[in-house]
Amino acid sequence: MDNNRRNLLKVSASAAVGGILMGTQGMASAQTANSGAEIKSVPPLVGSTGIRLATVLLSKNGKPTVVVVTDDGHLIDIKAAARQQKVKLSFDPSTVLNLIASGDAGLAQVTAIAAHAAHQKGLPVLADAQFLSPIPRPDRNIYCVGWNYLDHFEEGKANRQDTVVEKLPDHPVFFTKGTHTMNSPFGTIMHDTSYSNMVDWEAELAVIIGKGGTNIPEEVAMDYVYGYSVYNDTTARDVQQKLHGGQWFKGKSLNGHGPMGPWIVTAGGVKLDKDMRIISRVNGAEKQNASYMQMYFKIPRIIAELSRGLTLEPGDIIATGTPSGVGFARKPQEFLHPGDIMETEISGIGIIRNKIQEGTL
Repeated sequence: MDNNRRNLLKVSASAAVGGILMGTQGMASAQTANSGAEIKSVPPLVGSTGIRLATVLLSKNGKPTVVVVTDDGHLIDIKAAARQQKVKLSFDPSTVLNLIASGDAGLAQVTAIAAHAAHQKGLPVLADAQFLSPIPRPDRNIYCVGWNYLDHFEEGKANRQDTVVEKLPDHPVFFTKGTHTMNSPFGTIMHDTSYSNMVDWEAELAVIIGKGGTNIPEEVAMDYVYGYSVYNDTTARDVQQKLHGGQWFKGKSLNGHGPMGPWIVTAGGVKLDKDMRIISRVNGAEKQNASYMQMYFKIPRIIAELSRGLTLEPGDIIATGTPSGVGFARKPQEFLHPGDIMETEISGIGIIRNKIQEGTL
């Protein structure tokens, strides 16, 4: 990629912008929107620049709209702010996918509009909004990476059906989750106990692709990253391993079994280092806690290998794998039950929280 996009994503805002921003949908059966009051705090951005992009409902009967979330928990409605500032947007601000597809121009517009609006009085706050997934309706299946932490690969050996795999493969293991798995950051996850009694948690860092490409070289792969979000690859282990010939797709693709959010942090607001932690909790008890540095195949390698002969598109989501601590590998095994609260956290990005509820998928 040309360096312009990387620079815009990572250094796009001026010093003033960085200081300001740092310091109905057709899937209702799978995804629910919950109040921004669930967000107890907004983690400060770790990178030198960047913005948080969320998709919310600002009124009971309103339509989804894209907002920028500031450090102090205010929401800047991009469409409304652009209209007030008499700026003609280069994209339809009703979806983050439109913004991503608009490339550098769209991101520059949003950054400037948000910087101008940040001092405005009367901005909505978190509790005023119903939060959807940042990408409520992905255009394509969510790409996922399996066995991307050595300790997770090792912990599952005794319980896996695919015992032929004795050592970590030399290349990333890829699979996908259906688009209907997408759920909001605080949405209810339905648990049909007549179908599965082994629903498990998998905290993951999600990568959002910023521009399309095929055969992307590893050395420039990070230029294709638009941003990051918190994701949980919620999995029905019995369906994944015991049904359908051991194929992972169905057990990974039950409705609503893939919450994401609360927002996307653009690339300039994130540092991929040892201080980035991938954490899960169930009913407040910590189950997973690992550093990004423990990831076996890092993001550049994942993008390079996934794009080999396969075209990535703007807005594609890649879930980069889960660390050890999942329920099915514990002794005794642990699984989610109706009434449980599953919490997923990526330090420097945010926390999502999902209640497990008995019901038909």
